[in-house]
Amino acid sequence: MNDTDGYRGNRTIDRPLGQNTIPQRKTRIALSRGVLASAAMVALVVGASGYLALRDQPFRMVTVELPAAAEPPAATGDSGTSTAPEPRHPAGSPAIITVVPDDSAAVGDTAPAVSSPGVIVIRDPSALQQNPRTAHLPDRALIEQSDFGPLPVRGSDGRRPFDVYARPWSGTRGARVAIVIGGLGLSQTGTQAAIAKLPEEVTLGFAPQGNSLGRWMAEARRAGHEVVLQVPFEPFDYPRVSPGRNTLTVDASPAENLRDLHASMGRMTNYTGIMNYMGARFLADSAAMKPVIADLAKRGVMFIDDGSSARSTAGDLAAANRVPFVAGDLILDSTPDRGDILKKLDQLEATARARGFAIGSGSAFDVTVDAVAGWVAEAKKRGIEIVAVSALAADPEK
Repeated sequence: MNDTDGYRGNRTIDRPLGQNTIPQRKTRIALSRGVLASAAMVALVVGASGYLALRDQPFRMVTVELPAAAEPPAATGDSGTSTAPEPRHPAGSPAIITVVPDDSAAVGDTAPAVSSPGVIVIRDPSALQQNPRTAHLPDRALIEQSDFGPLPVRGSDGRRPFDVYARPWSGTRGARVAIVIGGLGLSQTGTQAAIAKLPEEVTLGFAPQGNSLGRWMAEARRAGHEVVLQVPFEPFDYPRVSPGRNTLTVDASPAENLRDLHASMGRMTNYTGIMNYMGARFLADSAAMKPVIADLAKRGVMFIDDGSSARSTAGDLAAANRVPFVAGDLILDSTPDRGDILKKLDQLEATARARGFAIGSGSAFDVTVDAVAGWVAEAKKRGIEIVAVSALAADPEK
C-alpha cells in the first residue's frame, strides 16, 4: 500500500474521467357440500403456504413469553409531535412477534407497521432494502433538508441509509469481490458509458463536483448499482495536488470540515456511504477524522477507505463510533494499462479465495471500465461472487 496520494498524480476530482393449447373436455362431478368445503380449505392452506414459502422475503412468526412492562411515556419525533406509546402487553399472555417485509409499502412510505395489543411488529433486516423498481427514488424519511441540500439521516424508526440503499447479495460465504469505480459525474459521456458497460454488481462512486448527479444516480440505481459518494480529503502535498472543491483539511476547524463535508454530501442522495478521494494526510490525523466519523454515525452511512494510506485512522474510529466500515485492498488502475489492471484483478481474486473477500477500487477511465467489465463476466464463471461494497463492510450494529 502507498501511504501517499502520488498514484493519482496531478488529477483532481474536478477533471472528467473515462474519456481519451387443446381445450380439455369438462367433466361434471357431483360432490357433497362437506367435501367441497374441505377441498376449499385444503386449497387455501396449501396456496397460502406456497406463497409464503416462495416469496423472496417470507413472513416469519414466533411466539414468546414477555413479562409485563410499565407503559412508556409518549415519545417525541423529529417533527416535535408526540407519538402514542405502544399498547402494553398483558402479563402472562403470549406476544406474537411478526417480522414483515416492506415490499407492500408505498413509495417513500417509511412508517413502521402499527402493532395491535399483544402483537409486536419488527422488520426483517433483508426487507429494509429498497424495492429495485423504486431504487432510484430517495426515501423521504431518510433525508434531512439543509442549506447544502438533502443530507442522509437515520429514520425515526432506526433505519439507516446504509441498510436501505444497499444492493442485496446471496448471503453465502464463498469468495466475494467488491469493486468500486469512481469519478462518475464529471464526464457525461464517460459516466453514461460506465453505467451502461459495468455489471450491476459493481459499485459506482460519484464525485460531488460532477454535473447532473441526481440524474446519473437515478440511472445507476435503475441499472442495479449501489452507489457511494467520494469526498475530497487533504493529501500530504496539498495544495500543490488538490482533490477539488470543499476539500477537508487538517488545519481547518471541525465546524469548517463538517461544512465542507455536508456541501459534498448534499449533492446527491441514495448512497450507502462516503469514500475518501485522496486524503492520506487527513486520514492519518485522528483529531481531524473524529468529527467526520461521528457525523457519519449520526447519519447511518458507512465509510469506505480506499486503502491507499497505510497510516489511516478511519478503521479504529469507525469501530469506536459504530460506523459500518470497509477498507480497500488494491487500487486497480494506479497504472492505467489494461494488462496491469487485469493483473490487479487477478490479485483480488486470489485474495478473495484465500481470505473470503477482497475489495478493489479504480477510476472511470475507458480502459478500467472495459477491463473490469470483461473480468467480472469471467470471474463469475469461476465461482467468484461480485458484491456491492456494503456487503463486505464490518457493521458494529449487526
